[in-house]
Amino acid sequence: MRFPKVLILILNWNGKTDTLECLASLAAAQPNPLFSTLIVDNGSSDDSVHAIRAAYPDVPILETKKNLGFAGGNNAGIRWALGKSFEWILLLNNDTVVAPDLIKRLMDAAKKKPSVKIWGAKIYRYHDRGRIDHLGGFWDQTRAEFVSHASGQLDDGSFEEMQRVDYVCGAALLMHTSVPQTIGLLEESFFLLWEESDFCTRARHAGFEIWTAPQARIWHKVSASFIGGKPHMQYFWWRNRLLWIHRNCSPSEKKQIYIRLILPEIAKNMKLAFLKTAQVALLRLIGRSFNPERSGKARRYRAGCRGIWHYFMGRFGNCPNSYQRPS
Repeated sequence: MRFPKVLILILNWNGKTDTLECLASLAAAQPNPLFSTLIVDNGSSDDSVHAIRAAYPDVPILETKKNLGFAGGNNAGIRWALGKSFEWILLLNNDTVVAPDLIKRLMDAAKKKPSVKIWGAKIYRYHDRGRIDHLGGFWDQTRAEFVSHASGQLDDGSFEEMQRVDYVCGAALLMHTSVPQTIGLLEESFFLLWEESDFCTRARHAGFEIWTAPQARIWHKVSASFIGGKPHMQYFWWRNRLLWIHRNCSPSEKKQIYIRLILPEIAKNMKLAFLKTAQVALLRLIGRSFNPERSGKARRYRAGCRGIWHYFMGRFGNCPNSYQRPS
């Protein structure tokens, strides 16, 4: 029997412990002829490359030498794969562990619907094993964001049917090589967050269908990439949400979204950033103790404001260094 050639692409950035755990789960997967694995190291400054090579000498490592973000790092791996004879590429987050039959289940789904070229696995929360973190998402025009109806739900058996969706999470996104060959690679301006929804939207506009494969399961540690916590995430969420709207909505849609949602939300975020920051400054001035959470909220709202400002200034790529440090 001839198996489709699948490349599992794992991006590592200073995450050797997570990556080694992910590789260990893949080593238990069945059967190995279904897939090959490539590690893309995104300029790690720890000893990730040495540790991974020592533990898995047969797994190739492509070193970018600098942090290119989720989009740029995965693009390096996708380019590498397109130069080989792979039919499918699975983007798999390094902070995941997989079910032993993950690839088999994905290939079973692809066999059932051969016209579908993008699939997403059922993603559970690593620290709450029965709770779904993501199972495909839909664009909600009324909220100007994507929603995943299964997110946060306990898996009670109600989420077993394959479903056509608007996008699937990049933590476990299977694409046929014909997709990047047709629409190009991930947009690197996003750097981190919203890039897979942009990729899927472009794919849909090019005529590709996107489906979930709920029998294919992984467990995700969720947001391990956001080393600076909520401010780190808030910066990218705001900046890249605006970038996504700019790239994927029509002029009339953008006008409605900005008037009805974006401008009021920006004003609210700026107001809260000012108020929380002022509260913290006043308490410090009079020598009063304060709840550290209040300072964290102020930092988070300021990060959102910075992301908004950088979008309008056309500054993309990575976020400021201050948001890459824990609160």
